[in-house]
Amino acid sequence: MGFISNFIDKLTKMGAYLSAFILVSLVSLILIEIFIRSLFDMSTMIADEYSGYFYLASIFFGLAYTFSSDSHIRINIITSRLSKKANRKIDILAALITLAVLAFALYRTALFTYDSYSLEMLSENVSETPLYLTQLAMPIGITMFMLAVVLFIFKGFTND
Repeated sequence: MGFISNFIDKLTKMGAYLSAFILVSLVSLILIEIFIRSLFDMSTMIADEYSGYFYLASIFFGLAYTFSSDSHIRINIITSRLSKKANRKIDILAALITLAVLAFALYRTALFTYDSYSLEMLSENVSETPLYLTQLAMPIGITMFMLAVVLFIFKGFTND
């Protein structure tokens, strides 16, 4: 269990670093667009499109780390009044429900990405980017999130 736990922790941290890098790239792209427009009265022609792709990727790659570091929003009006044992049971139940929702989301995003790949869909903008490349962040990010939830469930059962 220690090896798997360390692997998932490193994977979620890698996702967080990747998310941060993509977010910095997003800001850089927007700043470059502003700079080029104001000084040269030109455009990169891809800033709008790629800022959306970068934003999507940064969110999905950051989900697992956000969950692992207990940073998702939690409403604990009821659970704050319960014992630790009851809290653990509720957390495990909520994690199992989360896992089911994520499994459905993974299935749908994988189908969505595969459809874009098999139909050779391209963006309608100047770049004509293959859409499956931009959509891959969704199933990859959800898979990382699912691994973090599975680890959370195992830790809940082992009182870790």
